[in-house]
Amino acid sequence: MATTTVLLREDIEHLGGRGEVVKVKAGFARNYLLPQGFATLATKANIKQIENERAALLKKAATEKSTAELQAGQMNELSLVFERKAGDGGLLFGSVTSMDIAEALKAKGYEIDRRKITLKDAIKETGDYTVNVKLHREVSIAVPVSVFAEGSAAEAKTAKKLSETASAETETALDTTVETEEAES
Repeated sequence: MATTTVLLREDIEHLGGRGEVVKVKAGFARNYLLPQGFATLATKANIKQIENERAALLKKAATEKSTAELQAGQMNELSLVFERKAGDGGLLFGSVTSMDIAEALKAKGYEIDRRKITLKDAIKETGDYTVNVKLHREVSIAVPVSVFAEGSAAEAKTAKKLSETASAETETALDTTVETEEAES
């Protein structure tokens, strides 16, 4: 098998990072990496050019990482809720895919490529799930995803609000009881 040595211009998962020289199969380089602009042939001139650009590349990588960390901080409190048609056993008619999650994130103001959302299989049952979103090579977050059957999401939200209200009322009642006991003492 013929191999080709290429210089990566972008981070490629399971292959290497930007600026690395790697050996790949000739067809992979010719048909995918080179036409997409993800790599260039590793000639002496190209390697020298990349070494000259290395400082700018490192600065760009640091900027991308800090931006990803900032975005991760903003997305930390984020949770997604999907309401889908479902059967009696909680099985969905259809599924929730990485594309659905990407669209929901976009609706909340976060532009995330669906390929950066790690989902082993599409979600096909109601319930609570955790989905990993890779914002950068070194930065990823876990986003909680809840899937409800149509009509039950409103009931679940109402039940949650009622339980929160009851908890708040209980805490208020306990506080007033403690205050009155302290006043009596």
